[in-house]
Amino acid sequence: MEQQVLGRTGRMVSVIGLGTWQLGADWGEVGDDESRAVLDAALEAGITFFDTADVYGDGRSEQALGRFLADHQDQSLTVATKMGRRVDQVPENYVLENFREWTDRSRRNLGVESLDLVQLHCPPTPVYSSDEVFDALDQLVEDGVMAAYGVSVETADEALTAIARPHVASVQIILNAFRLKPLEKVLPAASEAGVGIIARVPLASGLLSGRYTTETTFAENDHRTFNRGGEAFDVGETFSGVPFEVGVDAAARFTTLAEDLAEDVTPAQAALAWVWQQPGVSTVIPGARSPEQAAANAAAGNVGVLGPLFRSKVRDLYDESIREHVHDRW
Repeated sequence: MEQQVLGRTGRMVSVIGLGTWQLGADWGEVGDDESRAVLDAALEAGITFFDTADVYGDGRSEQALGRFLADHQDQSLTVATKMGRRVDQVPENYVLENFREWTDRSRRNLGVESLDLVQLHCPPTPVYSSDEVFDALDQLVEDGVMAAYGVSVETADEALTAIARPHVASVQIILNAFRLKPLEKVLPAASEAGVGIIARVPLASGLLSGRYTTETTFAENDHRTFNRGGEAFDVGETFSGVPFEVGVDAAARFTTLAEDLAEDVTPAQAALAWVWQQPGVSTVIPGARSPEQAAANAAAGNVGVLGPLFRSKVRDLYDESIREHVHDRW
Protein backbone atom coordinates (compact mmCIF):
# COMPACT_ATOMS: atom_id res chain seq x y z
CA MET A 1 0.00 0.00 0.00
CA GLU A 2 1.28 3.43 -0.93
CA GLN A 3 1.89 5.79 2.01
CA GLN A 4 1.77 9.59 2.06
CA VAL A 5 2.23 12.34 4.62
CA LEU A 6 -1.01 13.58 6.18
CA GLY A 7 -0.40 17.30 5.95
CA ARG A 8 0.83 19.12 9.03
CA THR A 9 0.36 16.06 11.23
CA GLY A 10 3.62 14.74 9.78
CA ARG A 11 2.20 11.21 9.98
CA MET A 12 2.58 8.68 7.20
CA VAL A 13 -0.78 7.13 6.32
CA SER A 14 -2.05 4.69 3.73
CA VAL A 15 -3.46 6.31 0.58
CA ILE A 16 -6.58 4.23 1.08
CA GLY A 17 -8.00 4.61 4.56
CA LEU A 18 -11.22 3.35 6.09
CA GLY A 19 -14.21 5.51 6.88
CA THR A 20 -16.17 4.03 9.77
CA TRP A 21 -19.53 5.79 9.51
CA GLN A 22 -20.93 2.43 8.39
CA LEU A 23 -19.78 0.82 11.63
CA GLY A 24 -21.79 3.27 13.71
CA ALA A 25 -25.09 4.15 12.07
CA ASP A 26 -27.05 5.35 9.04
CA TRP A 27 -26.05 2.54 6.65
CA GLY A 28 -28.28 -0.25 7.94
CA GLU A 29 -27.34 -2.60 10.77
CA VAL A 30 -23.73 -3.75 11.22
CA GLY A 31 -23.08 -5.91 14.30
CA ASP A 32 -20.05 -5.75 16.59
CA ASP A 33 -18.54 -8.93 15.15
CA GLU A 34 -19.03 -7.64 11.62
CA SER A 35 -17.44 -4.31 12.56
CA ARG A 36 -14.38 -6.05 13.97
CA ALA A 37 -14.07 -8.26 10.90
CA VAL A 38 -14.07 -5.15 8.68
CA LEU A 39 -11.37 -3.48 10.78
CA ASP A 40 -9.20 -6.61 10.82
CA ALA A 41 -9.51 -7.02 7.05
CA ALA A 42 -8.61 -3.37 6.48
CA LEU A 43 -5.45 -3.65 8.57
CA GLU A 44 -4.45 -6.91 6.91
CA ALA A 45 -4.83 -5.24 3.51
CA GLY A 46 -2.44 -2.44 4.51
CA ILE A 47 -4.79 0.29 5.71
CA THR A 48 -3.28 2.37 8.51
CA PHE A 49 -5.67 5.37 8.58
CA PHE A 50 -9.12 5.18 10.15
CA ASP A 51 -11.67 8.00 10.22
CA THR A 52 -14.53 8.16 12.70
CA ALA A 53 -16.70 10.69 14.57
CA ASP A 54 -18.28 11.01 17.99
CA VAL A 55 -21.72 11.15 16.37
CA TYR A 56 -21.46 7.85 14.46
CA GLY A 57 -23.83 5.68 16.43
CA ASP A 58 -23.44 8.18 19.29
CA GLY A 59 -19.95 6.84 19.98
CA ARG A 60 -20.41 3.26 18.79
CA SER A 61 -17.94 3.65 15.93
CA GLU A 62 -15.30 5.19 18.20
CA GLN A 63 -15.78 2.42 20.75
CA ALA A 64 -15.33 -0.28 18.09
CA LEU A 65 -12.10 1.40 17.02
CA GLY A 66 -11.01 1.69 20.64
CA ARG A 67 -11.27 -2.08 21.15
CA PHE A 68 -9.43 -2.60 17.87
CA LEU A 69 -6.62 -0.22 18.84
CA ALA A 70 -6.17 -1.92 22.19
CA ASP A 71 -5.36 -5.16 20.36
CA HIS A 72 -2.93 -3.52 17.91
CA GLN A 73 -0.80 -1.22 20.04
CA ASP A 74 2.30 -2.40 18.19
CA GLN A 75 1.00 -1.05 14.87
CA SER A 76 1.57 2.47 13.55
CA LEU A 77 -2.09 3.37 13.11
CA THR A 78 -3.66 6.80 12.85
CA VAL A 79 -7.22 7.48 13.96
CA ALA A 80 -8.96 10.73 13.10
CA THR A 81 -12.19 11.56 14.84
CA LYS A 82 -14.61 14.45 14.47
CA MET A 83 -16.62 16.55 16.90
CA GLY A 84 -19.44 19.05 16.95
CA ARG A 85 -22.50 17.34 15.49
CA ARG A 86 -24.03 16.16 18.76
CA VAL A 87 -25.37 19.63 19.61
CA ASP A 88 -27.44 22.30 17.91
CA GLN A 89 -25.56 23.65 14.92
CA VAL A 90 -25.01 27.23 16.01
CA PRO A 91 -21.60 28.94 16.23
CA GLU A 92 -22.13 29.64 19.93
CA ASN A 93 -21.66 25.93 20.71
CA TYR A 94 -18.12 25.88 19.29
CA VAL A 95 -16.29 26.97 22.43
CA LEU A 96 -13.41 25.64 24.52
CA GLU A 97 -15.63 24.24 27.29
CA ASN A 98 -17.54 22.09 24.81
CA PHE A 99 -14.36 21.11 22.98
CA ARG A 100 -12.92 19.80 26.24
CA GLU A 101 -16.08 17.78 26.95
CA TRP A 102 -16.22 16.36 23.44
CA THR A 103 -12.56 15.42 23.24
CA ASP A 104 -12.65 13.84 26.69
CA ARG A 105 -15.55 11.67 25.58
CA SER A 106 -13.73 10.64 22.39
CA ARG A 107 -10.59 9.82 24.36
CA ARG A 108 -12.64 7.54 26.60
CA ASN A 109 -14.35 5.91 23.64
CA LEU A 110 -11.05 5.31 21.84
CA GLY A 111 -9.13 4.38 24.98
CA VAL A 112 -6.31 6.87 24.36
CA GLU A 113 -4.71 9.71 26.31
CA SER A 114 -4.19 11.89 23.25
CA LEU A 115 -6.21 11.92 20.02
CA ASP A 116 -4.18 11.71 16.80
CA LEU A 117 -6.34 14.14 14.84
CA VAL A 118 -9.60 15.90 15.75
CA GLN A 119 -11.69 17.51 13.02
CA LEU A 120 -14.51 20.00 13.39
CA HIS A 121 -17.41 18.10 11.87
CA CYS A 122 -18.87 20.34 9.16
CA PRO A 123 -19.72 23.18 11.58
CA PRO A 124 -21.74 26.29 10.66
CA THR A 125 -19.83 28.35 8.09
CA PRO A 126 -19.02 31.28 10.46
CA VAL A 127 -17.02 28.90 12.68
CA TYR A 128 -14.23 28.72 10.10
CA SER A 129 -13.66 32.48 10.45
CA SER A 130 -13.60 32.58 14.25
CA ASP A 131 -10.24 33.32 15.86
CA GLU A 132 -11.64 32.15 19.21
CA VAL A 133 -12.44 28.71 17.81
CA PHE A 134 -8.92 28.13 16.55
CA ASP A 135 -7.37 29.60 19.69
CA ALA A 136 -9.35 27.01 21.65
CA LEU A 137 -8.13 24.21 19.40
CA ASP A 138 -4.56 25.43 19.82
CA GLN A 139 -5.06 25.28 23.57
CA LEU A 140 -6.15 21.64 23.40
CA VAL A 141 -3.04 20.76 21.40
CA GLU A 142 -0.93 22.56 24.00
CA ASP A 143 -2.75 20.63 26.74
CA GLY A 144 -1.86 17.36 25.03
CA VAL A 145 -5.38 16.01 24.61
CA MET A 146 -4.87 15.94 20.86
CA ALA A 147 -1.84 15.97 18.62
CA ALA A 148 -3.34 17.94 15.74
CA TYR A 149 -6.60 19.30 14.45
CA GLY A 150 -8.33 19.76 11.14
CA VAL A 151 -11.75 20.45 9.68
CA SER A 152 -14.35 18.59 7.71
CA VAL A 153 -16.17 20.87 5.27
CA GLU A 154 -19.11 20.90 2.92
CA THR A 155 -17.97 23.59 0.49
CA ALA A 156 -14.84 24.61 -1.35
CA ASP A 157 -15.05 28.10 0.15
CA GLU A 158 -15.08 26.68 3.67
CA ALA A 159 -12.02 24.61 2.80
CA LEU A 160 -10.12 27.63 1.53
CA THR A 161 -10.94 29.60 4.69
CA ALA A 162 -9.65 26.76 6.84
CA ILE A 163 -6.49 26.23 4.79
CA ALA A 164 -5.51 29.84 5.51
CA ARG A 165 -5.35 29.04 9.23
CA PRO A 166 -1.73 28.46 10.29
CA HIS A 167 -2.27 25.36 12.43
CA VAL A 168 -4.96 23.48 10.51
CA ALA A 169 -3.34 20.14 9.72
CA SER A 170 -5.93 18.69 7.36
CA VAL A 171 -9.14 19.36 5.48
CA GLN A 172 -11.68 16.63 4.83
CA ILE A 173 -13.83 17.25 1.77
CA ILE A 174 -16.05 15.34 -0.64
CA LEU A 175 -14.02 14.48 -3.71
CA ASN A 176 -14.88 11.93 -6.37
CA ALA A 177 -15.54 11.63 -10.09
CA PHE A 178 -18.91 13.31 -9.47
CA ARG A 179 -17.41 16.16 -7.39
CA LEU A 180 -14.58 17.87 -9.25
CA LYS A 181 -14.80 21.41 -7.89
CA PRO A 182 -12.12 20.85 -5.19
CA LEU A 183 -9.59 20.27 -7.99
CA GLU A 184 -9.84 23.90 -9.07
CA LYS A 185 -8.62 25.78 -5.98
CA VAL A 186 -8.80 23.63 -2.85
CA LEU A 187 -6.19 21.01 -3.69
CA PRO A 188 -3.64 23.52 -5.05
CA ALA A 189 -4.09 25.76 -1.99
CA ALA A 190 -3.73 22.81 0.39
CA SER A 191 -0.57 21.63 -1.36
CA GLU A 192 1.00 25.08 -1.18
CA ALA A 193 0.16 25.39 2.53
CA GLY A 194 1.21 21.87 3.48
CA VAL A 195 -2.33 20.95 4.56
CA GLY A 196 -3.43 17.36 4.09
CA ILE A 197 -6.54 16.48 2.13
CA ILE A 198 -8.74 13.63 3.35
CA ALA A 199 -11.15 12.74 0.56
CA ARG A 200 -14.50 11.44 1.73
CA VAL A 201 -17.55 10.02 -0.08
CA PRO A 202 -15.17 8.79 -2.81
CA LEU A 203 -17.72 6.40 -4.30
CA ALA A 204 -20.64 8.86 -4.15
CA SER A 205 -22.40 6.68 -1.54
CA GLY A 206 -21.81 3.61 -3.65
CA LEU A 207 -22.97 4.97 -7.00
CA LEU A 208 -19.50 4.72 -8.52
CA SER A 209 -19.33 1.01 -7.72
CA GLY A 210 -21.65 0.57 -10.70
CA ARG A 211 -23.86 -1.86 -8.76
CA TYR A 212 -27.03 0.23 -8.51
CA THR A 213 -29.97 0.56 -10.86
CA THR A 214 -32.93 2.92 -10.65
CA GLU A 215 -34.78 0.05 -8.97
CA THR A 216 -32.25 -0.36 -6.14
CA THR A 217 -33.68 0.27 -2.67
CA PHE A 218 -31.98 0.75 0.69
CA ALA A 219 -32.96 0.08 4.30
CA GLU A 220 -35.16 2.61 6.07
CA ASN A 221 -32.31 3.46 8.47
CA ASP A 222 -29.86 3.99 5.60
CA HIS A 223 -29.20 7.65 4.78
CA ARG A 224 -29.51 6.76 1.10
CA THR A 225 -33.21 6.37 1.86
CA PHE A 226 -33.92 9.03 4.47
CA ASN A 227 -31.60 11.87 3.37
CA ARG A 228 -32.08 12.05 -0.39
CA GLY A 229 -33.59 15.50 -0.06
CA GLY A 230 -31.34 16.63 2.79
CA GLU A 231 -33.95 15.88 5.44
CA ALA A 232 -31.40 14.88 8.12
CA PHE A 233 -28.15 16.63 7.11
CA ASP A 234 -26.51 18.20 4.09
CA VAL A 235 -27.85 16.48 0.98
CA GLY A 236 -24.35 16.55 -0.51
CA GLU A 237 -23.38 13.72 1.85
CA THR A 238 -25.84 11.38 0.08
CA PHE A 239 -24.88 10.39 -3.47
CA SER A 240 -22.67 13.53 -3.45
CA GLY A 241 -25.82 15.57 -3.98
CA VAL A 242 -26.46 14.03 -7.40
CA PRO A 243 -30.08 13.00 -8.08
CA PHE A 244 -30.18 9.21 -7.81
CA GLU A 245 -31.42 8.47 -11.32
CA VAL A 246 -28.87 10.87 -12.84
CA GLY A 247 -26.14 9.24 -10.78
CA VAL A 248 -27.09 5.73 -11.84
CA ASP A 249 -26.88 6.68 -15.50
CA ALA A 250 -23.55 8.50 -15.06
CA ALA A 251 -22.16 5.59 -13.03
CA ALA A 252 -22.95 3.21 -15.88
CA ARG A 253 -20.86 5.42 -18.15
CA PHE A 254 -18.06 5.49 -15.58
CA THR A 255 -18.16 1.69 -15.41
CA THR A 256 -17.54 1.55 -19.15
CA LEU A 257 -14.49 3.79 -18.71
CA ALA A 258 -13.20 1.59 -15.89
CA GLU A 259 -13.65 -1.60 -17.88
CA ASP A 260 -11.27 -0.23 -20.49
CA LEU A 261 -8.46 0.07 -17.91
CA ALA A 262 -7.78 -3.55 -17.00
CA GLU A 263 -9.75 -6.71 -16.46
CA ASP A 264 -8.84 -6.95 -12.79
CA VAL A 265 -9.75 -3.35 -11.83
CA THR A 266 -13.33 -2.87 -10.67
CA PRO A 267 -15.24 0.39 -11.18
CA ALA A 268 -14.96 1.09 -7.44
CA GLN A 269 -11.21 0.57 -7.50
CA ALA A 270 -10.86 2.83 -10.54
CA ALA A 271 -12.90 5.51 -8.76
CA LEU A 272 -10.78 5.27 -5.61
CA ALA A 273 -7.51 5.30 -7.56
CA TRP A 274 -8.67 8.37 -9.45
CA VAL A 275 -9.11 10.16 -6.11
CA TRP A 276 -5.89 9.22 -4.33
CA GLN A 277 -3.82 9.97 -7.41
CA GLN A 278 -4.97 13.60 -7.48
CA PRO A 279 -2.06 15.90 -6.52
CA GLY A 280 -2.57 17.09 -2.95
CA VAL A 281 -4.70 14.21 -1.70
CA SER A 282 -3.22 12.51 1.38
CA THR A 283 -5.72 9.68 1.81
CA VAL A 284 -9.18 8.63 0.69
CA ILE A 285 -11.66 7.06 3.11
CA PRO A 286 -14.23 4.71 1.58
CA GLY A 287 -16.43 2.86 4.01
CA ALA A 288 -16.98 -0.87 4.06
CA ARG A 289 -19.66 -3.12 5.48
CA SER A 290 -17.84 -6.42 4.94
CA PRO A 291 -14.25 -7.71 5.11
CA GLU A 292 -14.36 -8.44 1.40
CA GLN A 293 -15.35 -4.87 0.59
CA ALA A 294 -12.61 -3.48 2.84
CA ALA A 295 -9.98 -5.64 1.12
CA ALA A 296 -11.24 -4.76 -2.35
CA ASN A 297 -11.15 -1.05 -1.56
CA ALA A 298 -7.62 -1.34 -0.17
CA ALA A 299 -6.49 -2.95 -3.42
CA ALA A 300 -7.17 0.39 -5.12
CA GLY A 301 -4.01 1.62 -3.41
CA ASN A 302 -2.04 -0.61 -5.76
CA VAL A 303 -3.73 0.45 -9.00
CA GLY A 304 -1.24 1.90 -11.48
CA VAL A 305 -1.27 5.51 -12.55
CA LEU A 306 -4.43 6.41 -14.43
CA GLY A 307 -3.42 8.17 -17.61
CA PRO A 308 -4.47 11.57 -18.94
CA LEU A 309 -7.00 10.01 -21.35
CA PHE A 310 -8.92 8.41 -18.48
CA ARG A 311 -8.84 11.64 -16.49
CA SER A 312 -10.04 13.58 -19.53
CA LYS A 313 -12.96 11.22 -20.02
CA VAL A 314 -13.93 11.56 -16.36
CA ARG A 315 -13.95 15.32 -16.82
CA ASP A 316 -16.15 15.02 -19.91
CA LEU A 317 -18.59 12.79 -18.03
CA TYR A 318 -18.76 15.29 -15.19
CA ASP A 319 -19.30 18.27 -17.48
CA GLU A 320 -21.98 16.52 -19.51
CA SER A 321 -24.02 14.85 -16.74
CA ILE A 322 -23.10 16.02 -13.24
CA ARG A 323 -21.81 19.61 -13.19
CA GLU A 324 -25.21 21.31 -13.35
CA HIS A 325 -26.39 19.46 -10.25
CA VAL A 326 -23.46 20.06 -7.88
CA HIS A 327 -20.76 22.43 -9.07
CA ASP A 328 -22.18 25.77 -8.00
CA ARG A 329 -23.77 24.44 -4.79
CA TRP A 330 -20.69 23.14 -3.00
